[in-house]
Amino acid sequence: MVFPSQTAAHATGPTPQPSAAATPSQGLTSSPLRPSPLLVATAGEALFDLIEEPDGRLRPCAGGAVYNLTRALGLQGVGTLYLNPLSGDLLGRQLAQGLQAAQVTLAAPSPVREPSALALAALDAQGKASYSFYRDGVADRAVTAEALNAACAAHPGLQVVATGCLALVAQDAAVYQPWLAAQRAAGRMVVVDANLRLSAVDDAPAYRANVMAALQQAHLIKVSDDDLEALGTPGANALERARHLLQHTPAQWLALTLGPDGAWLLQRDGLAEHAREAAPLAVVDTVGAGDCFLAGLITALLAGPERGQQALALRPGGLTAPLDAARLRSTLQHALASASHCVERAGCTPPSYDEVRARWAVLG
Repeated sequence: MVFPSQTAAHATGPTPQPSAAATPSQGLTSSPLRPSPLLVATAGEALFDLIEEPDGRLRPCAGGAVYNLTRALGLQGVGTLYLNPLSGDLLGRQLAQGLQAAQVTLAAPSPVREPSALALAALDAQGKASYSFYRDGVADRAVTAEALNAACAAHPGLQVVATGCLALVAQDAAVYQPWLAAQRAAGRMVVVDANLRLSAVDDAPAYRANVMAALQQAHLIKVSDDDLEALGTPGANALERARHLLQHTPAQWLALTLGPDGAWLLQRDGLAEHAREAAPLAVVDTVGAGDCFLAGLITALLAGPERGQQALALRPGGLTAPLDAARLRSTLQHALASASHCVERAGCTPPSYDEVRARWAVLG
C-alpha cells in the first residue's frame, strides 16, 4: 500500500492537558552514524524477499516486517535492539550487516546453524506485494520466550518493545505471547503490528485468534484496511472497524493505514487525526512501507527536546499517557512522511530522521 503523508485534518474529542516541560531524553540522534542508548527492542522475522521483476527474474531484498521495522528505527537514530538470532549462511550474514549498518544492536550476535527464511513476492500493477513464505526450521524462529525476556532484562533502559506480522502465527504463540505479557507487566510500551499474512498459515482461525491475543497486550496497534478485513472486525467501513478494534483492546492508540486515502491515528479518549499526501506519489513499490510508517510513529513518540519535542516518557503519565492534538498530528505526519519516502524507492528503503524532516518541510 501507499501510505501518504502530509495534508492533515483532525477529529476532535477530549483533549488532554499538556504536561510540564521535561528534561532532554536519551536514545535518539539525528544521524544513524552515532550509536544511541537502547530504547526499543524488536522481535520477529528476518528473511530475504525474492521480488518478481516484470521480466520474470527474482530480485533479492533483505526484509521481513520486523527486520524492516528494526532497520528503519536504527536509520532514524533510535537506539534499537534486535532480539532474534540470525543464520550463519550467506543471507544471514547479509541480514546482520544490514542491521549493523543501521546501528542496530544484535542481542544474539553469534550466528546459528538454521538457514535464513525466504519469501517470494509478486507485485501487482500498483506495486502492492503478495507473498509466499518458506519459514520451517529457520534461524529467526530458533528463539524462546525466556531468551527474549532475558535479553530485555539485560537492558533496563528499554522503553518500547515491538513485534508483529509473522511473529504472530499461532505456532509461535508460546514464544511471543509470554514475552509481550512480561514486557507490559515490566512497564514497557508494547507495539504490535497486526500485518496479517494469511498465505503463511494453514489454520487461519488460529492465526486470527493469536493476533487478537497479541493486540490485547498492546499500547500501540498498527493495522491496515486489509488487516481489519482479514480479522473480520465489525463495521461499515475501515474507520468504524478500527474504532471497534481499539474499543475492544486496552490500547492507547491505533494507527490505521488506508493506501492512497492516507492514514488515521486514533486515541482511546476519542481524539483522532487523519493525514494524506497532497499530491499523488511516484510509487515504485510498497515493500516495507508499513514498516517505515510504524518506525516513524515510534520515532516521533520517543522524540524529545533534542528534536524540538516534549519528552513523553518523563510526563507524569509516562510514555503511554494520552497525547494532545498537536503531538498526535505531528506523530502521524512523521510516520506518513517516513512511508512516503519508502514507496518512491525500490524495496524497503527507510529514510533517515533528517530525510523525513526535510520531506515534511517541503511538502508541509
